[in-house]
Amino acid sequence: MSDLIYIDALELHCVIGVHAHERLIPRSVLCDVQLACDTRAAAASDRLEHTLDYDAIAQRLRALAASLQPALLETLAERMSDVLQSEFGACWLYLRLDKPGAVPGTRGVGIIIERGLRCPDRTA
Repeated sequence: MSDLIYIDALELHCVIGVHAHERLIPRSVLCDVQLACDTRAAAASDRLEHTLDYDAIAQRLRALAASLQPALLETLAERMSDVLQSEFGACWLYLRLDKPGAVPGTRGVGIIIERGLRCPDRTA
């Protein structure tokens, strides 16, 4: 069993898309992320350094999205998952990217990926 830290509807601003008009200005992409981790040490100590820092994660994902300028959401999602696992130590993650208004007649289009394995069962 593992605990999940999540960020819901993080607004990213980035140049993304395959069409020429999409490459002209940054657009909003919404990001939902869930990260598996063991929160017991943080609960016991009440100290931020014993858990995942939501603000640091949000800032890092925003910076990555702004600098990458990929053509595909798939590329952005994969780079984000790499960062979340390598820099923040998530053993498992769920990442959803939504590109609102990208296809006329839809609320949005996007990608959902899961990476890693759920954290091993915790012992009491």
